[in-house]
Amino acid sequence: MNHLPLIIKREYLNKVRNKAFIIMTVLSPVIMIILVSVVAYLSQLNNDKVRVITVLDESGFLENAFENSDKTSYNVLSGMHLTDAQTLTKEAKSYGLLHIESFSNLEEASNHVKFYSEESPSLSLISDIEEKLEKAFTSRNLKNKGVNVDTINAARVKINMAQESFEGEKTSKIDSVVKLIFGGAAGYLLFMFIIIYGNMIMRSVIEEKTSRIIEVIISSVKPVQLMLGKIIGTSLAGITQFVIWLILGSILITVVSFVFGIEVQTPQQQMVVQSVASSEINTQVQNVMEAFYNLPITNLIVAFVLFFVGGYLLYSSLYAAIGAAVDNETDTQQFMLPIIMPLILAVYIGVFTVIEDPHGTVSTIFSYIPLTSPVVMLMRIPFGVPIWQQLISLVILLASFTFTVWFAAKIYRVGILMYGKKPSYKELIKWIKY
Repeated sequence: MNHLPLIIKREYLNKVRNKAFIIMTVLSPVIMIILVSVVAYLSQLNNDKVRVITVLDESGFLENAFENSDKTSYNVLSGMHLTDAQTLTKEAKSYGLLHIESFSNLEEASNHVKFYSEESPSLSLISDIEEKLEKAFTSRNLKNKGVNVDTINAARVKINMAQESFEGEKTSKIDSVVKLIFGGAAGYLLFMFIIIYGNMIMRSVIEEKTSRIIEVIISSVKPVQLMLGKIIGTSLAGITQFVIWLILGSILITVVSFVFGIEVQTPQQQMVVQSVASSEINTQVQNVMEAFYNLPITNLIVAFVLFFVGGYLLYSSLYAAIGAAVDNETDTQQFMLPIIMPLILAVYIGVFTVIEDPHGTVSTIFSYIPLTSPVVMLMRIPFGVPIWQQLISLVILLASFTFTVWFAAKIYRVGILMYGKKPSYKELIKWIKY
């Protein structure tokens, strides 16, 4: 008799009815939204602060170099000694003092510029001041050498090279960035799902093994069915939790935004929103949207579901086998490294190789290896992988999953009833031969 549906139902209900599961399902998005809201609120407070920079220019080269902005205000001093300027800066509680010494050779300007402050200044502020100084000193140096700066600026030519395949398909640099983001997000999501819910499956097996409930269950259920039931039931519970997180998180973000008036945005997102007003940035946003529409959306969705499910089931069976082989979580550490390493390798291959050469030998080979293909292939697909390559990789993945289930069931069958002894790799090989 096939007891698999009953095992799946039992495993799913046990997980979703568990108090810890319910509490974490509700509290996780709440805690996350609270943290993001606090960061957003503090960022807004920080953004409202105007930094006052006192400038003492003894060189005479920086007449109009410093213009006030929404975040920074410059107080230019003249005819004052450095000691008096430092005292004035401290009394006025300014952010810092920029001192430019008197010098004649513009090529040595860097040796005559110093910034004084009570605390270590922010990197963005220092970079902004350095950019202003470099621009002002460079313009003055060109003028001293008889070069017309306006002519040089007018003569600058910007190149935005168009890209097109031999079949006529148009692409751009932004297309590559968007493809990398989508591929990386898919691969990273699979990586995190395997780590979180794979460990949940392993802990579930260990709990039932140590409580001796498994001895009753195993008398009427085949080990393969029991293992698959645990994997599928726990996976469905994980999907349920993930969907609840998305729904509850969206509701909480809306409530926080409307009730407390806090815009749950990062500083980078705020910069993007503010910069859309610029025509150049607006054009780039349009290019990003066009690149999004050029993505093979249907292929991405179908491949994501298939590789996501295949990769998760493959690794989950290994986690279940580890859980059956040990008596507690401490003993699992010696077996975790062979599982975690291929996942980490897949992420590194995807980030450092796929972005540079998505159709190269390394990327292609690792998109066929079953332990790395779910992550690497998902990162490659946005760049245009032929369907036949995807099918071959998927067939290899499913065949490997079938073999892994058989392999893990052998360990599961023997190890589920073994107590009080820490197994070695040599003993695991013996269990497979039984």
